[in-house]
Amino acid sequence: MNLKLLQLVSPALPVGAYSYSQGLEAAVESGEIRDAATAGRWIGDVMELSLVGMEAPVFLRLAEAWGAGDVASVARWNEEFIASREGAELRAETLQMGYSLRRLAHELAIPGAAALDTFEELAYPTAFAFAVSAWRIEARDALSAYLFAWTENQVLAALKSVPLGQTDGQRILLAIAQRIPEAVERAASLGDDELFNFAPGFALASSRHETQYSRIFRS
Repeated sequence: MNLKLLQLVSPALPVGAYSYSQGLEAAVESGEIRDAATAGRWIGDVMELSLVGMEAPVFLRLAEAWGAGDVASVARWNEEFIASREGAELRAETLQMGYSLRRLAHELAIPGAAALDTFEELAYPTAFAFAVSAWRIEARDALSAYLFAWTENQVLAALKSVPLGQTDGQRILLAIAQRIPEAVERAASLGDDELFNFAPGFALASSRHETQYSRIFRS
């Protein structure tokens, strides 16, 4: 295992992932999430309907393009992913995290980090894929870890906002993590014309969160 991958997906990585719930907090406010069962179903559905169909396969394309030095393809998929964000908060989230990881890449002296400066708007998967390529991490291993880190962050958001107990959170994490290997294979099998990002409930929750009266998270 490339131990640098653990650093990239560590909750201690200073990119601000803990600040976001990606609409989960709004789903709690509306009553769609109210206990461990509904939280687990929501998180699993978002992974299947949003990440596996769009974010995950785009990440794999970005990692391949960075590895090949194909900056034009990197730029194309970076733009595609930013355009796929369902609302203002989700768009702001990926750009803020991308900016933070770009700054960190410079501070850690990751080789070739100057290439990130050519992007006025840098999505988080684009910056993450750059680090994966620069550190010679296998792309599918990186995607598995990426999806686990996303799931863990969603579980932590549920613990704070539902609220749930720690053991409930670990049960949810364990159940969804078991689905990640198959999710990676499905994402890798999708052709360019097969990418999808149809999760209207997720999009509506994110939009509602923009005007939610009281909230903990930024998305």
